[in-house]
Amino acid sequence: MLRPNGLARAALRFKPAAFAGTFVALMMAALIVSACGILLETGLRASVPPERYADAPVVVAADQKAHRITGSGETRSDEAVPLPDRARLADSLVAKAGTAPGARTAVADLTFPVQRDGRAADAHNWASTAFTGEELTSGRAPRTGETVTSGGARTGDRVTLTTPEGERTYRVSGTTRGDGGTYWLADTEALRTSGHPGRIDAIAVLPEAGVSTATLRAQVTHALSGARTAHVHTGDDRGAVEDASLAEAKETLIGVGGSFGGIATLVAVFTAAGTVALSVGQRAREYALLRAIGATPRQIRRAVATETLLVAPAAAAVGCLPGIALAHWWFGQLRDKGAVPEAVGLAVSWIPLVAALGAALLTALLAGYLAARRPARSKPGEALAEASVERLRVGWIRTPLGIAAAVGGVVLAVVAGQLSGDDAANTALGVVMCFMLAVALLGPLVARACAALFGLPLRGAGAPASLAAANSRSNARRLASAITPIVLAIAFSSVLVFLHTSEDRATAEQQKAGITADHIVTSPAGLAPDAVTEAGHVPGVTAAVGVYRSSVLVPAAGSLMPASTQAVTGTASDLARVQDLKVTHGALDLSAPDRVALDASLADSLDAGVGDRVTLRLPDGTKASPRVSATYERGLGLAQVTLPRAALAGHVTNPYATELWTKGGTPRALSALGTPLARADYTSAQSLDRELNAWANTTMAAVLGGFAAIAAANTLVMTVLDRRRELGTLRLIGSTRRQVLRMIHWEALLVAGAGIVLGTAIALATLIPMTQGLTGRSPYIPPLLYGTFAASALLLGLASTTFPARWAVRR
Repeated sequence: MLRPNGLARAALRFKPAAFAGTFVALMMAALIVSACGILLETGLRASVPPERYADAPVVVAADQKAHRITGSGETRSDEAVPLPDRARLADSLVAKAGTAPGARTAVADLTFPVQRDGRAADAHNWASTAFTGEELTSGRAPRTGETVTSGGARTGDRVTLTTPEGERTYRVSGTTRGDGGTYWLADTEALRTSGHPGRIDAIAVLPEAGVSTATLRAQVTHALSGARTAHVHTGDDRGAVEDASLAEAKETLIGVGGSFGGIATLVAVFTAAGTVALSVGQRAREYALLRAIGATPRQIRRAVATETLLVAPAAAAVGCLPGIALAHWWFGQLRDKGAVPEAVGLAVSWIPLVAALGAALLTALLAGYLAARRPARSKPGEALAEASVERLRVGWIRTPLGIAAAVGGVVLAVVAGQLSGDDAANTALGVVMCFMLAVALLGPLVARACAALFGLPLRGAGAPASLAAANSRSNARRLASAITPIVLAIAFSSVLVFLHTSEDRATAEQQKAGITADHIVTSPAGLAPDAVTEAGHVPGVTAAVGVYRSSVLVPAAGSLMPASTQAVTGTASDLARVQDLKVTHGALDLSAPDRVALDASLADSLDAGVGDRVTLRLPDGTKASPRVSATYERGLGLAQVTLPRAALAGHVTNPYATELWTKGGTPRALSALGTPLARADYTSAQSLDRELNAWANTTMAAVLGGFAAIAAANTLVMTVLDRRRELGTLRLIGSTRRQVLRMIHWEALLVAGAGIVLGTAIALATLIPMTQGLTGRSPYIPPLLYGTFAASALLLGLASTTFPARWAVRR
């Protein structure tokens, strides 16, 4: 009686090489799934303990996301995108929140930047001390024209502060403990000079004695039910109100763990499935023999399932350990680069680990079942005959699906080539997935075509090369299982890395051609409000403009997308003297807040031209519809949106210009306004802002490419070890060890070469429309970097076949 469990244990005992390859593939799949799952869970659970609002159990703040609602009824969709800057509440809501039953008082909270003697400082309204706990050490609370400071001045002194509304001189009415650099103003004074009059940051609601936080929250929510943008926060949610970087960190972690994790998981699961199928397919002769001696199809399937249950859980458990380590390293790098606040911790729970285990188990079961389906269904008398040679007929399920995927990739590539901006980039992402799916489904046909094409030059290169070409043609399925991971590694790594190199090169070229200013003055605290006027009086300066860097949201690519923005203080003629935006249509107009100039590719995405009105979301989420006065070509290197500084008045937290661009003048004369930078120094400083994106792309390429490379090496080792009988036969009929190894080398070069060519073709089909849409140029592929990729694939193929082949021939 055939016992499936016994068959499975015997297979593991006598075929360890095949199961070792399956173990490695499933372990790597679990590693990828668990690492990305941990980052995704961290993004969903990320929180920051409140500090400023620690003694305010209920905090009301504006919704910090912009919403784009499409459809209606059951098809209604609400897309939420984090705002570039803080959204604020109307100060009239303070009294409304204070009327909630159980509320002892409601206090407005207001924080805004000020400057004193060129140094940055924070200013607050005095009423906020009711929940922050500051106490006077001398003097009294401030009145109009007065301030309380935490150090650096004594009661009765006069201090001059540069506020968003201009320079003001205040009398120090009192002091508090602290290291200086903080000022408190009377509530009405703070509201008037904050730069966004009539708007406050948040409302702290303090309870009456005996009122629970949950009860107070419910009452405040009911009292503010008419204010749709007001959100009520309790617990750790209060930390997100005071730390705006948390929302960006959550988006980053969810993007890495979700978006990239989804792609990585598909690649990992798909590659692992191919390895499991290869392992089962290598034992087709054994299954045929079992069928010939009376094993039923059900017993064959149960044997494969039992083998999977013996290997997959152990492989997943082992893979989760390095997966946790990879997540810790990845998270630490994001924190070190400032993408994640220090207070956020990595969340490691059982959920992503169980997901990794389930993914590995389901992948192995499904792949094993599909691979064993044909040998299990074969008639006992025909099983051995079918297992003796490779089946040449195409699959009537895989082939149509593969052709459809290839056609879909071609169609998407053509469509992406006709689009621009983010539309082209988003469409091009589907190209690589479609072509990769086509290569996987049409693997045997693709491998047979590659063997026929690349085998032609091998036929005249001696007996080992000719034999390698013949082996490749007659074993297309084995060849396909080795080519596919190499295609994955080359295609995905090339797309991720060369997309950044293309953007980086285009940005550098646009900056080099577009920056015509002689000096760019910067200041960590922000420039004084009258810095442009003062620069105009500096000897030798013929033009000066202030530039404020921010972002606005635009409805591009079917969703709200951030667009880099420069808000200019000065005239259009002065801007043209320090920046060559390369205007293509219209003319720059900075005379009115309802004027805007757009990068040409962004204008195409918005389907807007000169004279049209475009819908924008300002940094705080306020809707605006300025009229397009011009379009230009150098938005990638300078800014995608150019508008007058007055357009952002009251809609940003820091009102001070971040840069001062001048034509003429000397660094010594301009140093009184800030730190002058030469053109080349500013370009280098700007490139530092792209380091995080470059690192992210490189890391993703390393993870995907590394996994695919390991999968390719694993597959090649499995195929070579499975050919020990064939290699032994060659030795018995007179082939020398050197000839056998040379044949293996030629096969490895054929596999690696085919993978490199196919992977490069898929990468180019993806990169060309993507970079054309984003930069207006063809992709830039550094020859040395591409050569490194290709050489790595060749070395991988040779190493993964040479060492097991030497061992097999020696045995």
